[in-house]
Amino acid sequence: MPTLSEHVNVYTTAIAVLEQKGFSIWYDRENDTFCAQRDGWDFWADNPISLLGLAAIFEYKNPSEYTNRWWETEGSIRYPNVPETAPEYTPAYRLR
Repeated sequence: MPTLSEHVNVYTTAIAVLEQKGFSIWYDRENDTFCAQRDGWDFWADNPISLLGLAAIFEYKNPSEYTNRWWETEGSIRYPNVPETAPEYTPAYRLR
């Protein structure tokens, strides 16, 4: 059992976090898409949790102006080469 996972019961929390971060949020029924914008930077996603992830990338990158592929960030793990084995760790729910 994970500490938190992507599920519809987390959608309202994701929307609330986006609102508290200053994003305007709406649902585009025609495109079946959740949308958010702040200061003209707009994002579309399949669900509010993914939308929050896009907002997190935006806040992490903190772009001062739009450039092509502004979101790209290098890391040690690249998709699709994600490890299939979890590292050794103690889940938070077992630390109680």
